[in-house]
Amino acid sequence: MEMVNLFLPSTNQFATDYSTGNSFIRPLFHYQFHETESYKQRIKDLENISFKREELADYIGEYMSKFPSSNEVETSISKLRNPNSVVVIGGQQAGILTGPLYSIHKILSIILFAKQKEAELSVPVVPVFWIAGEDHDYDEVNHIFVEKGNQLEKSIYPERVLDKRMVSNIEIKKDDLTSWVTDIISSYGETEHTKSLLQFVEASIDKSVTFVDFFAHITMSLFKNYGLLIVDSGDAGLRKLEKEYFINQIKNTKDIAEKVKKKQKELEGIGMTQTIVINNTCANLFYYDEVSHERILLDYHSEQQQFVGASGVISFSYDEMLEIASEFPERLSNNVVTRPLMQECLFPTLAFIAGPGEIAYWAELKEVFEHFDMKMPPIVPRLTISLIERNVSSDMEELGLELKDVLTSGTGKHKELFLESNRDSSFQVLFDQTREQLVKNYREIEKKTELHYKGMLPLLEKNENLLLKQIEFMENRLELALLQKHEVVIEKYNRIERKLKPAGSPQERIWNLFYFLNLYGLSFIDELLKQPYLFDGSHQVVKL
Repeated sequence: MEMVNLFLPSTNQFATDYSTGNSFIRPLFHYQFHETESYKQRIKDLENISFKREELADYIGEYMSKFPSSNEVETSISKLRNPNSVVVIGGQQAGILTGPLYSIHKILSIILFAKQKEAELSVPVVPVFWIAGEDHDYDEVNHIFVEKGNQLEKSIYPERVLDKRMVSNIEIKKDDLTSWVTDIISSYGETEHTKSLLQFVEASIDKSVTFVDFFAHITMSLFKNYGLLIVDSGDAGLRKLEKEYFINQIKNTKDIAEKVKKKQKELEGIGMTQTIVINNTCANLFYYDEVSHERILLDYHSEQQQFVGASGVISFSYDEMLEIASEFPERLSNNVVTRPLMQECLFPTLAFIAGPGEIAYWAELKEVFEHFDMKMPPIVPRLTISLIERNVSSDMEELGLELKDVLTSGTGKHKELFLESNRDSSFQVLFDQTREQLVKNYREIEKKTELHYKGMLPLLEKNENLLLKQIEFMENRLELALLQKHEVVIEKYNRIERKLKPAGSPQERIWNLFYFLNLYGLSFIDELLKQPYLFDGSHQVVKL
């Protein structure tokens, strides 16, 4: 493997400004992620906060006991009990087969940044991945993209979920999932690693009950030797640890909404677009109805002191909500505003590893944290990575394409320039002349027809359109002939784009890890973790 670092323009300008340390961004956060002093200060600040370390370590140990483990995992759990330890944490939804590559990139970031900071600061640093199992957007996690017939297609796991149950509560059908996964891996083509990869996935399916289990089994199988710890935000056991924090959030419901709205207004004044959708009555909590399996967003009506489901089908008094938090915390879950608060109450966070969108919404939470006498942790942009296969690199070299240009804009303009250089422009001139002469002649025919056979004008118009379509048909056929004549070169342009800028998106948002595991084997993860990544906001290119 070979590494190349590039600075690419981002579709999220705020994330770009944050990564480059733009001066107007600095006051929006409590720490500056690129400054070593920020982490030293964070450790000092955490010394003044009490955490349920023993209870948390016990819970994580019990929760993770059903997943692949290692001595390194046990060491991480022991570290968590240490009153001087801190964590590097980040999270993502439980995508099927781990979902898009950016989920893997986030896990890599957590592990590598934790290792780096432990060496720099001489304190125990534990890597923690927070699985967003409380999320109910099933359509976000039930598919991956595969390549079929030189086209990318979305392949959806054939199990419908019609209600809004948490992903943690969605059970898999093992036979259906095994068949679907087998088809996916078969579509990648037979390699020396295919058989062992199928066995690996089948073993994970066999030991899983839910979507989150399946995600966790694969994740820990791949990363257990790096001491990664995982938690599921939708797990009832974790909720029991969170009850007092839920109570505190309920008591401050109105203030939380007001602080977010106030900060958003301030940010709009400096030209920032609102990221978090919130109104003055938003309670920033969900209620999970165990009968309907619906996860219902709550509003808070302060005059009546009532928490009301957005659908209007449930309602709780203030005291009833406090009782639910105390006795049945598994029925509550956080939204985008209160989830970061819950994370920081549970974990002694040295750094939070964030994607571009997450960085933007954390900027809207500063005053919420201050309301609770807390500071946001340093927000560290996760690694953004592109993986380039050897044949793709060769194609780019042959076609004279610049890597940065392809990762930014794809190959469309280069392909069109190639086609234009091979088109016979005289064809287009002749077609244009023919079309122009036809229209001119039909105008003359139209004049005479209107004088003598007015009733035939609609037929004349139809006939004209038919002839124009025939001209267009021939133009298209000649264009197709041009594409067929140069199909080998055209497919190289298309393949480069499919692999590096698929559908105009970054590779990490479309491609799945298992394509690469089929090519390079399960040790591929170990090789990725050996590369010299930089947490400086640059785009990391790994040439395979």
